[in-house]
Amino acid sequence: MAENKRDYYEVLGVDKSASADDIKKAYRKMAMKYHPDRNPGDKAAEEKFKEVGEAYEVLSDADKRSRYDQFGFAGVDPNFNAGAGAGGFGGFGDFGGFADIFGDFFGGGGSRGTTQNAPRRGENVMARLELTFEESAFGCEKEVSAPRIENCAACGGSGSADGQVETCSRCHGSGQERVVQSFMGMQMQSTTTCSQCGGRGKIIKTPCTTCKGKGKVRRNNRVKVKIPAGVDNGQSVRVRGEGCVGANGGPNGDLLVEIRVRAHDTFVRDGYDILCAVPISFTQAALGAEIQVPTLEGPVSYTIPEGTQTGKEFVIRDKGIPEVNNSRRRGDLRFTVVVETPTKLTREQKELLRKLDGSLEKNNSPKGRSFFDKLFE
Repeated sequence: MAENKRDYYEVLGVDKSASADDIKKAYRKMAMKYHPDRNPGDKAAEEKFKEVGEAYEVLSDADKRSRYDQFGFAGVDPNFNAGAGAGGFGGFGDFGGFADIFGDFFGGGGSRGTTQNAPRRGENVMARLELTFEESAFGCEKEVSAPRIENCAACGGSGSADGQVETCSRCHGSGQERVVQSFMGMQMQSTTTCSQCGGRGKIIKTPCTTCKGKGKVRRNNRVKVKIPAGVDNGQSVRVRGEGCVGANGGPNGDLLVEIRVRAHDTFVRDGYDILCAVPISFTQAALGAEIQVPTLEGPVSYTIPEGTQTGKEFVIRDKGIPEVNNSRRRGDLRFTVVVETPTKLTREQKELLRKLDGSLEKNNSPKGRSFFDKLFE
């Protein structure tokens, strides 16, 4: 079974001591990377996606993970004999019921038949959405598209073309059957998946041609999503019930929309604060001035003091990003000034600057004086 397989922990890029949350995060990252919708026609990516899904199916289940850690790939093989791995009963591999009986003692678990027909929640699906800086700051409504598994509309999810579904006569709808085998003079009884219905508990004589009797189809689902104000790059918005349909009456999974925010020409986000640089003239910096500062709502007036140095930071309160789920609280706008050196001066302007420079005393440039004083001490 494991001849060409990679270690499941290696596939997800986690240590064997990884927590359930670590495994889930690693799976989401890898699944997004290799998802067929993001790699159309890429067979290698498709195989990677399947490999990641297989690894997560095992490592996200505490019982399967325990068996995998103890017995490797054999521990999660449906035909695995727990007795052979734990006590050396390899010679009796044909007696599947033997493994079921001793599985509880050796940590091998039991048959899945007991939960085969129980309601199961549908899988989550993921989509990516790109927003402008302003859309992420103030929120918006967008339509996204994501493939999901739905009940077949042609047969209503029954899998039958004529609507006729019979209860399996062998397992009576339970999806499992009891098998009695003789072993060393003893009658050994075990529970296994029903051989007649494959564990479904029902028989479909005329399968639906649309879904091939599965009752489920893959469809592209378009959903309007409300993006909350303040959402940041890399965060996800959850839409309840818009994932894959559940099994046996279980609830649908969710749609997870991953947010990507385009870079802005002027602003940079820092938490809920906004950063930007504002150019000012040499005269404005020296004499002080009322300048126009850009904000997300448009320019506002701000008075800078005389003697302002380049790189000086100023703060305008409550002009940043609204907090998620609390739009009444906002971050600040923090801007730094950049003093621009005048270029293409006329002869008269150059002469005026020379006169100005000659009239300045040391205390007009405290930083420069301090620098040279320390340099030549």
